[in-house]
Amino acid sequence: MSFTLRQLRYFVAVAEGGTVSGAAQELSVSQSAMTEAIKALEADLGVLLFERRPRGLVVTYEGRQFERHARRILSAVADARHGLAERTAESGGALNFGVTSLVAGYVLPDLLERYRRAHPSVALRAIEDGGDYLEHLLIGGELDVAVMEVSPRRDHSALQIEIVESSSHRLWLPIGHPLAEAESAPAAALQGEKLIALSVDEFEDGTERLLAALGVRPEIAFRTRSVEAVRSLVATGAGVALLPDLFYRPWSLEGDRIESRRLIEPLPVIQVGVAWRRGSTLPQAAQDFIALARFGREQKTRPIAIG
Repeated sequence: MSFTLRQLRYFVAVAEGGTVSGAAQELSVSQSAMTEAIKALEADLGVLLFERRPRGLVVTYEGRQFERHARRILSAVADARHGLAERTAESGGALNFGVTSLVAGYVLPDLLERYRRAHPSVALRAIEDGGDYLEHLLIGGELDVAVMEVSPRRDHSALQIEIVESSSHRLWLPIGHPLAEAESAPAAALQGEKLIALSVDEFEDGTERLLAALGVRPEIAFRTRSVEAVRSLVATGAGVALLPDLFYRPWSLEGDRIESRRLIEPLPVIQVGVAWRRGSTLPQAAQDFIALARFGREQKTRPIAIG
């Protein structure tokens, strides 16, 4: 057994006062609880910390030696608590952040929940809009940070970006579709298929460009700005979709099943990042948000040791 901070506090209190009753009254605990804690501490250390006398307790030589260590431990813990309290007080203020529509539903909730838990005193002010407009607000200093898709087709040189999520494209299929019979399918198999296209943010015309690069031109059966609509249309057999795995869920809102398969050909990876204006002096709230996003990314990519 290892000694606890509670045992150390009880020991120091008795050493200072010389009696269990006085120390128990000072710390508002029962005498029996304090006596048992000190006995357990002595058993753990293998030494007597006090000599029991009719008029009270006298600290032994070993007890005096241990008392110095106990006080240092308790002092270090108090300093740590004080430092965290100061940090919490200083972490107030506000965080002005933006988020693109797709990221708002698939990346932001977890990130924001962890941030609010770590920094409950920060006032959060959010705006949801397209990537171009959010970049404009970042450069203009109206936003501290933005969580957004990072497009290789756009010039992000005015921004500094911390990548927090990466996701490859997958083929979404209804139950029973012939392409769902194998674990992967060639892009050529999509020729002649009806395609449900997502037309929002970085995905405006993106699916067609992607398939054209693979030499495939399927029929666009429906365009929508809603991922939920894509899921529902795919699930009911209206067509197939080619979207990042980040947005995949196995069920539509109506409760219909959706399959997911990869294409044999290599496909581009969508990246989501926390962006801020390059060279800007960020408030502490924004620095903490970026650090938390970076830590979350590192935790996801850290290999798991087995055995």
